[in-house]
Amino acid sequence: MRTEDRNVNVGGVFQYFAMCILSFAFCSLSIAAEPATPVKFKTVKLTDKFYAEGAHFADLNRDGKMDIVSGPYWYAGPDFQSRHEFYPAQEVDPHKYSANFLCYTHDFNGDGWTDILVLGFPGAESWWYQNPGQSVASAGHWERHVAVAVTDNESPTFTDITGDGRPEIVFSTGGFWGYATPDAHEPTKPFTFHPISPKTDAQRFTHGLGVGDVNGDGRMDLLEKTGWWEQPASLDGDPQWKKHDFAFATFGGAQMFAYDVDGDGLNDVITSLHAHGYGLAWYKQVRKDGQITFERRLIMGETPQDNPYGVKFSQIHALELLDIDGDGLKDIVTGKRWWAHGPKGDAEPDAPAVVYWFRLTRAGGDAQFVPHKVHDDSGVGTQVVAGDVNGDGRPDILVGNKKGAFVHLQVRE
Repeated sequence: MRTEDRNVNVGGVFQYFAMCILSFAFCSLSIAAEPATPVKFKTVKLTDKFYAEGAHFADLNRDGKMDIVSGPYWYAGPDFQSRHEFYPAQEVDPHKYSANFLCYTHDFNGDGWTDILVLGFPGAESWWYQNPGQSVASAGHWERHVAVAVTDNESPTFTDITGDGRPEIVFSTGGFWGYATPDAHEPTKPFTFHPISPKTDAQRFTHGLGVGDVNGDGRMDLLEKTGWWEQPASLDGDPQWKKHDFAFATFGGAQMFAYDVDGDGLNDVITSLHAHGYGLAWYKQVRKDGQITFERRLIMGETPQDNPYGVKFSQIHALELLDIDGDGLKDIVTGKRWWAHGPKGDAEPDAPAVVYWFRLTRAGGDAQFVPHKVHDDSGVGTQVVAGDVNGDGRPDILVGNKKGAFVHLQVRE
């Protein structure tokens, strides 16, 4: 055998083993990327009518079962087949917009019965409906109380930003970022607004808002597309919060979160980039000379090539962050807001109205979000909510939008 033949054969052997090693590594990565127990969902359509852009859940009738709220109806658990109208129902033309932009549940007057909060169309009122109590199943329409006169931003939220154990409405109004608190003694009065910023150029249709502890000091900060506002040590006297400029997005997306994605002990930022276009990303927090900055990690972009799994969809107008598969890491839940501006107003308006969860995986100090389709004909609104709706210990997914209202119940085989 000639020397060059021996070299070719030896090279071929090395090439073969190298391919085996790479193949094994790829297979190991692929296996690691999948949850140990496959996560599947069963979809229940509550209505095919457009009433609202969100949904929520709570035990409204105190029977020990969670009920679902979307639009003017609450649907009694555990099968959600019996619905009850708590404000006048009026179907909305999907070419137009609902005044019910997001909804939450909370006992505002402390009577032990859970009420319903509706955050209205940007620039308009937000209000809460008072649970009538024992007669909830037959009481008809609930008493309505104005919470906020003008609610700006397309992703206001209801969460405990102050750390006092009680949730507040977090939003902007008249150019000021801030939060609103109810009167503990007179909860039916309009809430008190607490500005945290000077007047900015934020307006009613500004996109992108979230709450999270960015710097790890134990206090919640306010996130928006142009940066984050650091909560001071004391909130007495409504002080201005310090602004840290950073361009998380140009147009802005939906709900924003601060979470340690890669496990390095620093909270990163998760956001969609354009609520009516494309882009989903997490921003890795890095420290430079003692200062906080971020490096973008694109999860999904405008083309299939922007995602390692070839997934692409537009109009990411709602995000949720929750541990879907029970592995201890929080996953992203999102989808397409179908017909946000009608049949011609946005990118790919007639593409499938998908819902996805992106499973967070960590390896070698890095992180990846692996996409899993939940449904392809429901989508999200301006809100998507995940939580244990049917009491089986596994998170489910709730949406309300121009396709109707849906609950995706998690099932495992």
